[in-house]
Amino acid sequence: MQNGQLLAAIDLGSNSFRLEIGVLEHGHIRRVEYLKETVRQGNGLDAERMLSNEAMVRGWECLARFSERLSGFGPKFVRAVATQTLREAKNREEFLTQAEKILGFPIEVISGREEARLIYSGVVNLLPQSEEKRLVIDIGGRSTELIVGKGFKPQTMESYRVGSVKWSMKYFADGQFTPMAFEWAEVAAKAVLDEAMALYPKSCWDVAYGSSGTIGAVADVLQAAGWPEEVISREGLDWLKEKLIKAGHVDALRLEGVKEDRKPVIGGGLAVLFALFDLMQIDTMHAAQGALRHGVLYDLLQREENSDLRSAMVVALGNRFAVDLMQAERVQRTAQALFKGILDQYSIEADHAIRLERKLCWASHLLEIGTRISHSDFHKHGAYILDNADLPGFSMSELHRLSQLILGHRGKLKKLEIELKNPEFMIQLLSLRIAAILCHARRDPDLKGVSLKPMEGNKTGFVIQCKKTWIQQWPQSAHLLREECIAWQKSNWQLEFLEINGKTV
Repeated sequence: MQNGQLLAAIDLGSNSFRLEIGVLEHGHIRRVEYLKETVRQGNGLDAERMLSNEAMVRGWECLARFSERLSGFGPKFVRAVATQTLREAKNREEFLTQAEKILGFPIEVISGREEARLIYSGVVNLLPQSEEKRLVIDIGGRSTELIVGKGFKPQTMESYRVGSVKWSMKYFADGQFTPMAFEWAEVAAKAVLDEAMALYPKSCWDVAYGSSGTIGAVADVLQAAGWPEEVISREGLDWLKEKLIKAGHVDALRLEGVKEDRKPVIGGGLAVLFALFDLMQIDTMHAAQGALRHGVLYDLLQREENSDLRSAMVVALGNRFAVDLMQAERVQRTAQALFKGILDQYSIEADHAIRLERKLCWASHLLEIGTRISHSDFHKHGAYILDNADLPGFSMSELHRLSQLILGHRGKLKKLEIELKNPEFMIQLLSLRIAAILCHARRDPDLKGVSLKPMEGNKTGFVIQCKKTWIQQWPQSAHLLREECIAWQKSNWQLEFLEINGKTV
């Protein structure tokens, strides 16, 4: 990626939506513009985990404004991620479908651990390089992420369902700040965060850093009151709690450094921060400049610099489940060859085609991870693993796409009726299914006498062409390919088996 390239990250948080635009300068990203809007989407999530229409509209309206600023950006230079509220929302697809149309770019719902990884990356990339072991904490609207790492490498990452919006709604719903409300809120937060004591003992880190919303707001208030800049101490927290209790109600709160949009959620955020200071035995915490959105920007940079973490994670997952590496590479090479043969006939933008091929390669590598559980229906076990894995670098939607490719690489196609409405998924799946057939004997297939091509004049049809000599030499493969054609007859796509002389078989 060249110097001067603009990159953009969108963070769809539970409390705020943020847009960070940076420019690449010699391996580092310098801020060009930052936009933040308090959307409070987390407030719109009811007890049944349904996002209200009002909350969705607030999000759509914000993204429309972001979209205008992103006009002219190429898709590979923009990444939008959504966090806890949309992880929880049962009707998130309703919001995301419209949101992606408005924004003009895909929106990835990321897992809690992936959010934690990106937060750590954002924080450390904006800190001086050091050998110190760092504890990084981010209190968001509906989740809190804790990470311990050294240098640029996170070592322990977790996400907990406790946050400023969620706790404010639950324990300070009427806007009252009382000693009893703080006590209940802190005890409840400790109950959720209790396991962190074992995962993050004080002996495993040297310095504590806090990222984003709540911690940044608390640091601003303390600094305005004369406390050290960008440092939060136990004494400072005690002072702030006393000020809130003395005010009695959010409407009566008058503190320099507290922005109006932060007042309704400061009680819940402060209670969670108190719980963390107690549980983690923190004496002082430094407010960091980096956050999730910065981690997203640096992740974009790494993906374009051919150091994509996702590829390394696919290899690691394959090793964990003892995949047959030679077979995985065999299927991958075959699927790639078939996929490229189809793409030659399709007008897919080059960069997008590369991304589709990369995902096909990942699916090929992980095709047999389910065999470690059972050889019976191993494709179903493999799909389950991918759908429930915390794989750094991947969004939940990317993992689901891989799971569906693995699930669909054999057996009936009816189970993928919805996914097959997407032509790009269909091309990936077709390439993978035929590659698995051609490699069924676990040896390198003869691809000189067989090809896969789109039908002329038929956008939903494909043809497997085979030389007669190839059919005679590989009769079992030819039989399986004919059976594959029959399987596709029950879908909206057409697949035919054709001898090289033109005679349909």
